[in-house]
Amino acid sequence: QVQLVESGGGSVQTGGSLTLSCGVSGYNYNSLCVGWFRQAPGKEREGVAAIHTGDGNIHYVDSVKGRFTISQRNAKKTVYLQMNSLKPEDTAMYYCAAAPATWPLLSDGICSRSRVGEYKSRGQGTQVTVSS
Repeated sequence: QVQLVESGGGSVQTGGSLTLSCGVSGYNYNSLCVGWFRQAPGKEREGVAAIHTGDGNIHYVDSVKGRFTISQRNAKKTVYLQMNSLKPEDTAMYYCAAAPATWPLLSDGICSRSRVGEYKSRGQGTQVTVSS
């Protein structure tokens, strides 16, 4: 049974930092695309970052480049999202999702962060609130 469990959300002020964790089970961990997504009220779901667990290739949305870092600890089958310099516009429900690293989700060695529908398994989400 595939299971993803997030933790680490919370409330911070502008400029603050949070680290989200996503524990992955039920998959062959070494051949996955794992993505972090967010959805704010009234807005479309947005892929924030994605990582290929096999070779570590990463893809970010432009709005978080230089501020967010996706990483993994293979032994713990956990993917992290370190979020620095948070802004009010980062406020959203964040969740992780995973799927086997195959085409079309995986292309040219990069896991897409935009093909949201290809990520078949997702966690319950964790709220991130950034106040000004």
